[in-house]
Amino acid sequence: MSRFKISKQIVEIAEKADEVSRQIINNYQSSIKYNHIKILNAFQKSNVYDECFKGSTGYGYGDYGRDTLEQLYANVFATESALVRTQIVSGTHAIALCLFGILKPNDRIISITGTPYDTLLKVIGYPEITPGSLREAGIKYEEIQLTPEGKPDYDAISLKLQTDTKMVLIQRSRGYSLRPSLTIEEIARLIKLVKAINPNIICFVDNCYGEFVEEKEPPQVGADLTAGSLIKNPGGGLAPSGGYIVGKENLIERISIRLTAPGIGKEIGSAPGYIYRLLYQGLYMAPHIVAQALESAIFAAALFSDLGYEVNPLAQEKRTDIIQTIKLCSKESLIAFCQGLQAASPIDAHVIPEPWAMPGYEDKVIMAGGTFVQGSTIELSADAPLRSPFAVYLQGGLSKDYAKIAIINACQYVLNINQ
Repeated sequence: MSRFKISKQIVEIAEKADEVSRQIINNYQSSIKYNHIKILNAFQKSNVYDECFKGSTGYGYGDYGRDTLEQLYANVFATESALVRTQIVSGTHAIALCLFGILKPNDRIISITGTPYDTLLKVIGYPEITPGSLREAGIKYEEIQLTPEGKPDYDAISLKLQTDTKMVLIQRSRGYSLRPSLTIEEIARLIKLVKAINPNIICFVDNCYGEFVEEKEPPQVGADLTAGSLIKNPGGGLAPSGGYIVGKENLIERISIRLTAPGIGKEIGSAPGYIYRLLYQGLYMAPHIVAQALESAIFAAALFSDLGYEVNPLAQEKRTDIIQTIKLCSKESLIAFCQGLQAASPIDAHVIPEPWAMPGYEDKVIMAGGTFVQGSTIELSADAPLRSPFAVYLQGGLSKDYAKIAIINACQYVLNINQ
C-alpha cells in the first residue's frame, strides 16, 4: 500500500472495515450459492454445448448460439422468452426498446417509483419534450413520487393509478438519488397492488445493478417485462457489450420488432463466436462477480462511515443491488474521490477524470472507471452528477481485493483535500 501513499490513519480504519466486510458478506452466502446453482441448472436445461460458440455472419439466420443464449436467459429469469443482443448498446437502450416496442399513441405509462434515472428522462421526454421521445409520439407519462423516506407511496398509487394505464415503470435501483433501492419483496408488493387495480397493466422493471443479489428476480414475483445491461451484473465482467430483455413472449416479440423490423423480429442478428463465448461465460461467472462487488460495496460503506461520512446503505443493511452511495458534501471531494479511484485502476490509471457534459444528463457528470470494457460498471467504477449533496455512486469490483485497494486510494484523495 506504500506505493499509493496511504496514511497510517486510513490503513488502520481500512483494516477494521475489511474485517467488517468479510464478516457481513457471510450473510449473503446462501443467496450466492443459490444463484450459482440456478444458473448451472439453466445451462444444463438449455443444452449449451460447444456449437454455441461458433457465431455467425450477415443476417445470422439459424444462429444456434444466439437462440440458445436467449433460451438460457429465459430459463435463468423464469420467463417465457428473452431478447439478448450485443446490438442493444446499453441499459437505457434496452429500456427504450421496451417502451417504444409496447406503447402506442395515447397509451399511458406511469412511473410508480418516482422520477426515473436521468438518461431515461430524455427517452420519456420529461419534463420537456425531446426529439424522438415518448411524449413527442403522443404517449402520456405521469409519475407518482416516493414518500419522504424514499419508499413507494402505496396509498398514492392506489388513488392515482388509472385503470386505463397501459404500463407501470418500476426502477429497482436508486439511480442518481439517495432513496433506497427496492428489494424484491417491495417489487412484489407493488406488482400485486397494480394487478389488483387492473390485471392487464404491464409491470415493467428496470433491473439494472440488481441481478443475482437476491435469490429471486422480478419476473418471479409477477413482472411482465424486465430489462438490464450486459456490462453490469449479468455479463460477469466478460461481456463486451449488450443488453437483455426477458418477459412474456408476446411482449418480447413486439420489442424484437422494434430492434429489427416488422416481419423479422428475433430471426436475424449475427455475432462472431468469441462474443458468444464471453456472453455465456460471463453469465456463468455472474453470481461470483456480484458477490465480489457486494463485498467491495460493504467495505466502502464501513470505511467511509467510520470517517464520519453519510453512506447508503449502511454496511450492515440488507442489499438488493451493488450500488453504494457516499455523501461527500462538496464538489472538490467528489472529484477527488473519482480521481483517486481512477489512479488505482488497472486501465487508464494515468488519466485524470474531470466533470463533463455527458449526453442524456442535465448536470455535468464525473466518471471514474479504469475498466477493461469501456463503461463496465460491474468491474469497478464511480460516477455522479455535480449537484448537491455531491454524493458519489460506487459500484462493481471484479476482485474484492483490487476494489478495496482502489477504494482506499479514493479515500486518501478525499482526505488530502480536506486537511
